[in-house]
Amino acid sequence: MAGMPQMKLGWMIAGGPSDLLKEALARIDLIADNYLSVGTPVQYALPELLAAREDIQDQIVARLKRNLAWLQAAIRRNPAFRLLEVEGGWYAILQVPRIRTEEEWTLHLLARGVLVQPGYFYDFESEAYLVVSLLTPEDVFERGIAILLEA
Repeated sequence: MAGMPQMKLGWMIAGGPSDLLKEALARIDLIADNYLSVGTPVQYALPELLAAREDIQDQIVARLKRNLAWLQAAIRRNPAFRLLEVEGGWYAILQVPRIRTEEEWTLHLLARGVLVQPGYFYDFESEAYLVVSLLTPEDVFERGIAILLEA
């Protein structure tokens, strides 16, 4: 909420049959205590972080909207690519020509300085999909998408 991924703090709601829930919560408790403990600084800073969240959220949402609009316009000019409907979050999914596997696309773009994630990271059942971050600074995003579309 505050745009500070290094300051982890969260809550969880769990439900289900009581016998399964009890066992699941015991396991989650062990994982949380050993690997996901909440840091003291974020606990003390929580009121200030929550109070300051609106400004950073506005900046994040504005960047996401600008990058998505730019991507939508770029894809309209390149019919070989298809943008899947963006339902939320800060990622966009592109269906790319099957001239390469997703891994080949990813490595080809990486060699040109563009970072994308292959669709198989997200269990897409077929090829070829690439996932791009809409959170990237606008100038970097536009250059990266231009390189992707030229590839």
